Amino acid sequence: MMSQMQKEIVDRMRVSPTIDPQKEIRRTIDFMKAYMRKHSFFKSLVLGISGGQDSTLLGKLAQMAVEELRQETHHQDYLFIAVRLPYGKQADETEAMDAIEWIKPDKMLRVDIKPTVDATEKSIEANKLTLSDFNKGNIKARERMIVQYAIAGETSGVVLGTDHSAESVTGFYTKHGDGGVDINPLFRLNKRQGKEMLRELQAPKHLIDKIPTADLESDKPNIADEIALGVTYDEIDDYLEGKIIAEESAKKIDNWYLKTRHKRHLPVTIFDDFWK
Repeated sequence: MMSQMQKEIVDRMRVSPTIDPQKEIRRTIDFMKAYMRKHSFFKSLVLGISGGQDSTLLGKLAQMAVEELRQETHHQDYLFIAVRLPYGKQADETEAMDAIEWIKPDKMLRVDIKPTVDATEKSIEANKLTLSDFNKGNIKARERMIVQYAIAGETSGVVLGTDHSAESVTGFYTKHGDGGVDINPLFRLNKRQGKEMLRELQAPKHLIDKIPTADLESDKPNIADEIALGVTYDEIDDYLEGKIIAEESAKKIDNWYLKTRHKRHLPVTIFDDFWK
């Protein structure tokens, strides 16, 4: 039987125990199209492509969405912009470019964030305040979002986020970094459901099976998400599907959820109960 905490989390994360991958593909595409139609001043979808499962999936669906919009509206100005945002040389550059090749975006831009991130670090440390590697990793994530919003600003764009429910429950993203986006089309899905959709789309197998990693910390490049979290995605996915998992793992998920609540909340005012 689910605990009260698990029930609350399952209700909030909106994950279905099973999905029809084809229906969820259509649902995601239609959501992005509806958002663009509702806000007619938007003409592009902008997304950073890392080569990981989530950006590969959303990038493909975004490209499909704008292609349908062009066909349905007869307006050729709708486009998907894939953005490569390496910090110098990216360890998994090959996978990132494989994802780009499979997605076939209308436009691909590359912006190296290293000069800006390093300049920020140097300016702060000139004030005798040393940045931890973890903190610098968050600066990288926020700089990537600055770039994406700059591109969106020049192309009447919507900035897409890859946050899905298995990341949301653990707060495994940077506040005002990859968490600071316009829309999150994958929310409601867990990790294995994203894989099901990629298989349905016939994505390259090595991209579907790529080990998830944030790749933000220079001291621990490509550290697996599951190592950083201390719990596997299979366990998180089972938990979100309402299944009973090992008590120790369930407690870890509960703790991640509680201590990252602030990430899932808009800026707090005096009228919010959240701060009390």
